[in-house]
Amino acid sequence: MNHFRLFFFLLIALNFIFSPVFSQADFPEAGSVYRDNMVPRVDISINPDTLAWIYENVESNLEFRATFTFTTDTLAETVEEVGFRLRGNTSRESQKKSFKVSFNTYQSGRKFYGVEKLNLNGEHNDPSVIRAKIGWDLLREFGIPAPRANHVRVYINGNYYGLYINVEHIDEEFVESRFENKDGNLYKCLWPADLTYQGTNPENYKYMAGDRRVYDLKTNTEADDYTDLANFISKLNQLPSSVFACEMKKIFNVYDYLRVIAMDIFLGNWDGPIYNKNNFYLYSNTASNKIEYIPYDLDNTLGIDWFDRDWSTRNIYDWQNHSEERPIYTKMMANVEFREVYSQYLSELLNNHINEAFIQRILDIKEMIAPYLINDPYYPLDYGYTMTDFHNSYTQALGNHVKFGLIPYIEARKASALEQLEAFDNQAVINHIRHKFKTGDQSLRIRAYVREAADSVVLRYSVNDGAAQELLMFDDGLHFDINPGDGVYATTLSPIPLNTQIEYQIKSYSATMGTSLQPCIPVVFVFESSLFPMLKINEFMATNDTTITDEYGDSGDWIEVYNAGSEVVNLGGKFLSDNLENPDKWQMPDYDLEPAGFVLFWADDDPDKGPFHTNFKLAAEGEELGIFDSESTGFYPLDTLAFGPQQTDISQGRFADGGHEWRYYPNPTPGISNLFDAVAEFEKPNMFQIFPNPNAGNTLYISSPQNLKIYNLSGQEIYSAQQVNEIDLSEFAPGFYLIQNNKGGSCKLVILGN
Repeated sequence: MNHFRLFFFLLIALNFIFSPVFSQADFPEAGSVYRDNMVPRVDISINPDTLAWIYENVESNLEFRATFTFTTDTLAETVEEVGFRLRGNTSRESQKKSFKVSFNTYQSGRKFYGVEKLNLNGEHNDPSVIRAKIGWDLLREFGIPAPRANHVRVYINGNYYGLYINVEHIDEEFVESRFENKDGNLYKCLWPADLTYQGTNPENYKYMAGDRRVYDLKTNTEADDYTDLANFISKLNQLPSSVFACEMKKIFNVYDYLRVIAMDIFLGNWDGPIYNKNNFYLYSNTASNKIEYIPYDLDNTLGIDWFDRDWSTRNIYDWQNHSEERPIYTKMMANVEFREVYSQYLSELLNNHINEAFIQRILDIKEMIAPYLINDPYYPLDYGYTMTDFHNSYTQALGNHVKFGLIPYIEARKASALEQLEAFDNQAVINHIRHKFKTGDQSLRIRAYVREAADSVVLRYSVNDGAAQELLMFDDGLHFDINPGDGVYATTLSPIPLNTQIEYQIKSYSATMGTSLQPCIPVVFVFESSLFPMLKINEFMATNDTTITDEYGDSGDWIEVYNAGSEVVNLGGKFLSDNLENPDKWQMPDYDLEPAGFVLFWADDDPDKGPFHTNFKLAAEGEELGIFDSESTGFYPLDTLAFGPQQTDISQGRFADGGHEWRYYPNPTPGISNLFDAVAEFEKPNMFQIFPNPNAGNTLYISSPQNLKIYNLSGQEIYSAQQVNEIDLSEFAPGFYLIQNNKGGSCKLVILGN
């Protein structure tokens, strides 16, 4: 066996550090892939016969091997064996196709500058080839977590296929880059996703449209649990108006979605959920426990129309499809608070963002991309567009579905919307309220994001139902509030004694906007006393190939937990996590762990297999791992560690059980004492042999008659016999066992599933 490379191993202190990452969406830079001050070149090399098959089978989603090259003025990089296929809906039937490039199809986890997939969109409906691009840019500028995008020129097998828009794919990498977590449910919502009530049963929301689900779960597919979606849609539709605002803010990032509504109505995005019940994503953000809305597909905007509607003058408060229910919009407009905030956001958008600089940016992009349309062989094929049409499309209608020139639409929509705007009271919107308890000094750190400038922001709180108190919050970069002047305010309550209840709200005051107080119902935090049981991460394996299989015969990552205390510990209400900033990632089952006992959990991201299978995997390149107490103790960290790169079928564990020293175990001991590793390392007297091992049959043979006992993963004796030379295994579950004789000899047995 190769020597295992040693590395510096760092144990994280028990104090749970307040993360420097805050909960409002991050906005990653354009980087090399989405650079938009030039037009990068994309080359695809693929077997010509395969390419012909793709064009003959336009509905197929089969991916084929191709070579990808990306070239700018400072970069030329080639990636072999990428996946390549068509993408889109109606665009599949167009002459100018759209394509998907996947970097991780043939090499799991592979990324190209941080992204796993590229969407190359032909934009065949848009003669200006810019509407989607400026829509994505404007969304991001307006504080909405939207994909990055740029123009690229596409070549296939050396032949020019034209000017495309490269749009960031929405997947696990996308949500992690925006929300700093990717373990929540991500739903792709396509027609007819109207978000209407289908009952409280989560199974009711798995209905189909053609060969796909309307609300198509893209993550955690093994669990296939739609409870969060059912809860969101049920409350959206069923909550009475008297509690609608308060209750929706608990489960939905309402304030950010109101900004999306303002943007959709300005863009004339009729192909989203408000009019056409189509094209959006929903993500269950595990950091906030709220649903996040993510926009998707903006090609039919800014004057593109297929319904014979004038989207530039349509009523901004009555914009939905009138023949069907659209609760995501109508419920918001029916609420006085949300309607006013929406009006405020739309006013901000029109007055601060839709200006001469915005128009100039459009014209600058136009001049940059025009040379790459001149020889675009597919640009004329769908609607007969010429270069004259390209230039005219910015200033005048072209007929058919292009009812407006791009700039005239912008001017008309802005003028009409400003005229329709209702009077509203400006208010400082308080959002992204979070707290974190730090056990070291028993402090409670509280943060909030105040969108508009405030004269003062204070924490309004009470202790154990006592009188209300106020404490100033700061945005100076010195009070765990991230950066000075970024709108994030924070303060700290310290110390918090045991058995203390804190209730709090955030109050913002501005001479121009008055006083705001959020949330409607105070947040409650309780710091209860805890026994802080001596639970230890005793051993783990982040890359398991042949060491052990679960009850299904699968070789998943695993974590062994050990009770180093003297009392039985019930694991229910405690948590395992591979993200120390998300301590309640996976709740352990209702299981009593005896003193000096072991329990094995499969870190296979497959909780549907059973209560001992987690909702995360371990990273072979290294990551964090922790056991956390209940919420009432502030998710007190019972044991945490950080580990580096791991080698296949070598575990890392404590020596001895529950001890401080960590070792690598070439002979892992999942579910039993780490001291048993010595069995396979040294020749001992009184040893015996067993065969076959691993065993997939019903009979185990012993090299000579022995007095034997067999123990399972929990250290329980499950078999005992004297002077046996074969054992019937038909009643044994697949898994790992320890066999001992009465003379100190031991063997490890692996039983495979049938």
